[in-house]
Formats: sequence, structure tokens, C-alpha cells
Amino acid sequence: MLNEHGVCNACESHATKRTIDWAARTAAFRKAVDHAKSRSTGYDCLIPVSGGKDSTWQVVKCLEYGLNPLVVTWKSPGRTELGAQNLGNLVNLGVDHIDYQISPDVERKFTYEALERYGSPAIPMHMAIFNLPPKIAASFRIPLVVWGENSAFEYGGPEEEWTGFQLNGAWLRRYGVTQGTTAQDWIGTLTRRELTPYFGPTEQELEASGVTAIFLGYYFEWDPQTTRDIAVANGFQARSAGAKTGYYDYADIDDDFISVHHWLKWYKFGFTRLFDNLSLEIRNGRLTREQAVAIVRNRGDETPHEDIGKLCHFLNISGGHFFAICETFRNHDIWRREDNAWKIPHFLIRDWSWT
Repeated sequence: MLNEHGVCNACESHATKRTIDWAARTAAFRKAVDHAKSRSTGYDCLIPVSGGKDSTWQVVKCLEYGLNPLVVTWKSPGRTELGAQNLGNLVNLGVDHIDYQISPDVERKFTYEALERYGSPAIPMHMAIFNLPPKIAASFRIPLVVWGENSAFEYGGPEEEWTGFQLNGAWLRRYGVTQGTTAQDWIGTLTRRELTPYFGPTEQELEASGVTAIFLGYYFEWDPQTTRDIAVANGFQARSAGAKTGYYDYADIDDDFISVHHWLKWYKFGFTRLFDNLSLEIRNGRLTREQAVAIVRNRGDETPHEDIGKLCHFLNISGGHFFAICETFRNHDIWRREDNAWKIPHFLIRDWSWT
């Protein structure tokens, strides 16, 4: 969304970081920590983790504040070797860990249906990520769930959704990357029993159990480079072969399928994960717009053919069938068919190679 001056709300929210009283926010986090400890009967907090640099930073920060966390992972059917290694490193920082694996048959069926219905194969992943942790927290009577960044603040959303205590049903429908659906909406495609892991507790159940959710990025200034440096100092390893998708060699490296999710934005919106990352670098003053455009030009086509092949193998479909599904989600408000090729008129780079 753009304001009356043509500025998106992601840039608006980023600009507020210069005026935020971070010392006061740190003091507020200390109060949240003390409150959790006063109500704890074992684990003080639950941290959803993948093993990536952000979740490593979350664990480091919570341990620094003396919290006794339980960390919980949704185990991707496309977990990479490096992802497993980094997850093991995170656990070795000194935390208890649940690695929650859903039946591959259920994941396969759900992922295919999500791809076909919405062009979004990561719906099962996000639905599991956002529902398993609070369900486990409620079951264990863990008073605090510590999420990382608030995407409403970092990537754009209404100002009332920038705060630290807003991961509720309304937030999930808007920012949970599930096309506004819940597990209930997928009954028929799958049975309620098969969908058990994707159902979270109701807000009434969370309130009754005393579980509170916070975004760590509300209390401490969120910057991918900073979290990466802290994670590396604590044993995290980036990808030696360079970025798997986007600009960063330390992001989206734990799962072979996530690059496909990001790439589909090219069909739907005319940009890719690279654009997302470069926008953050511009906001953080590490790149100019001209430098970012040059990077996009040099990268060229970013179709993740290898990862698409792995996803197709998991789904038991052909590459041709996959691309036929993707074609149904091409946004004709953006794309035009010209000279026997799909093109985006007035694209950022005029001499782009359309293939």
C-alpha cells in the first residue's frame, strides 16, 4: 500500500525505527521475561525455529535473558543437509527441542492441492509453522511464545498491526501466508483427522491457558545482517555456494522447496525474492537503488529449476504439469504476450531478456 506521497508502508514503518526508543523497548522485553518466569512451571517460553539465522538469533537472545526455552520445528519434507546441520547447532546452544514431522503422504496431498488451488505450495508449511507452536505451548502450559520478525512491520501493513502482541487470528489471516485459509477450509481435500497438525488452539483456549505471543523484532531492532552476524558467532553456517534464492547466502537455505514459493511471485506480481531482499538493503543504507537494479540485471532469470525438480519428485508430477499449473496464476494485469514471449511492459530493466 502507498500513502499520499507514493511511499509504501514498509518504508514508512522502517523510517519509524529512527525514532523508536529502543532502550524502553528492551526494558519492556525484560518485563515480559520476568512475567513469563513468574508464571512458568518448567519452560519459560517456546520458540518456533527452523535452524536458520533468525531462529538462531532468537534462541541466543532468549538464553541471554535467562529464559528456559522449548524450541519447536516443523520438519520440512524438503529439509536440506545444511538446514539439518544448522538446526543441530541451534539445539546444541543448550535447549530442548521438538522436531515435528507430519506424514509425508498428508504433506504431499496438501502441498499439491495448495499449488493447484492458489499457486502457493507453502501453505501447508506456514499453516503448520503458525499453529503447531501455540498448540504445544498451550498443552505444556508454557506462558510465552517468542516469534521473530513481525512481517506486518518489516514488509508492510497497517500501523495498528506493527505492535508486539498481535499474532492472533486476524494477523494470521492477513500475514500467515495461507491465502486467508485455515485448516477448516481444507476439509474435503483432506480429512479432519489428516489435518490435525494444522489446527491451532482457539484464542479462547490460548487465553484460558495463559499463553502470550510476542515478536522479538518489536523489542530489538530487526536487521538481517545483524541477526546473521550473531548467528554466525554462535555456530550458524551460511551457504558456501552463494544465495539459494534472493540476495542473501544465509537465508532460505534450510528447505529445498521454499525457493519455488518465492519464485511464483514472478508470475503473480512481477518480482522475486531478490527484489524483497534488495529493498531491505536499500532501506538499511547498504545499497543504492542503482546498485540494486544492477544486481537484478546481472542475475537475470532466477527460475529455480533444480528445486522445482525436487518438488515435482516429491509431488509425483512432471515438470510440464507443474509449469502448466503455474501458468494459470500468471497475472495478465502485469504480463503481456508479445513476439511469442511473455513480457512485463515498462519493466524495471528495459533490455531484460524475456524467455
